[in-house]
Amino acid sequence: MSPLPSPAPTTDSTSQSRQTLCFSSTNDILSFVTQNWRENFVTTDLPTRDLLKPFIRRPFFLLVSADAPLLTRYDRSKSFLSSSLQEFVLDDDRAVFGAWSSARSHEICLLNLTDLINIQINNSFPTLKELHTHLEEVDFLHPEHLRPSWDAYFMTLASLASRRSNCMKRRVGAILVRENRVLASGYNGTPRGLTNCNEGGCPHCNGNIDAQSNCQECLCLHAEENALLEAGRERVGKDCVLYCNTCPCLKCTVKIIQTGVKTVVYNLTYKVDDASAALFKEAGVQLRRYDPNSKFRVLPADDEGLTSVTSEPYSDLNTIR
Repeated sequence: MSPLPSPAPTTDSTSQSRQTLCFSSTNDILSFVTQNWRENFVTTDLPTRDLLKPFIRRPFFLLVSADAPLLTRYDRSKSFLSSSLQEFVLDDDRAVFGAWSSARSHEICLLNLTDLINIQINNSFPTLKELHTHLEEVDFLHPEHLRPSWDAYFMTLASLASRRSNCMKRRVGAILVRENRVLASGYNGTPRGLTNCNEGGCPHCNGNIDAQSNCQECLCLHAEENALLEAGRERVGKDCVLYCNTCPCLKCTVKIIQTGVKTVVYNLTYKVDDASAALFKEAGVQLRRYDPNSKFRVLPADDEGLTSVTSEPYSDLNTIR
């Protein structure tokens, strides 16, 4: 950062384009961009976790990581550096891992920032034109990079619920929603009061059933079942949406239809997707697949990583130092 006073904001859009703004401290940067958050700025002068923390908390900030294979970066560096490959690797290790393995939050250590990254760019493109095309596709200025859509929000909750699952076969989570308000959540596992599936409570899921014998039914309640049971038919009501990280099986499909759910949104496929889809279609239930990797990923909730339109010209991004 340059030890210069903070500039006064200007209303001249031409002078704002591509100009460099200099500040004496990160607090001055934060104050300025907060007051002018509807404009677009970019900086590379927040290299440590301590410096980034105040910005990560703001709803208008994106942390972008641009990287490329090591040898690719070394070949590119030859035009302006005279380092040997070994020297380049040592410098790279210091930047990634810090001066020593236990790098602290006030030291430059890129590995220490990975959980804060909002957008990851892999710059392995052979030409600048291809890189710029990719950047246009990423669309930094799309609002969903900063604030997830309702689908992304509720599907993230469903995925989070799945982490509570104790089923030995697969983790599934479901969220029941009406008018963008959560009615109930559920995840798969053995019924309340029984031994957890991962502790041997369900012989079927634990593979303890002889294939030649009379196969015992799975004791695990599915995530969708738990969410529906938690809500009850009276609370499901009109225009209810079920978010599930896995497409419902036939057993859950008929229960979803019976309780009056009008829309089902899922992510991962299941072996009976077509059969479930046919039943949903016949019953007038909309079935949609949400793919979190199609364009956006939900962002971390805060700086501790709790829980991924036509873009404007990049010349509109001001540089902050």
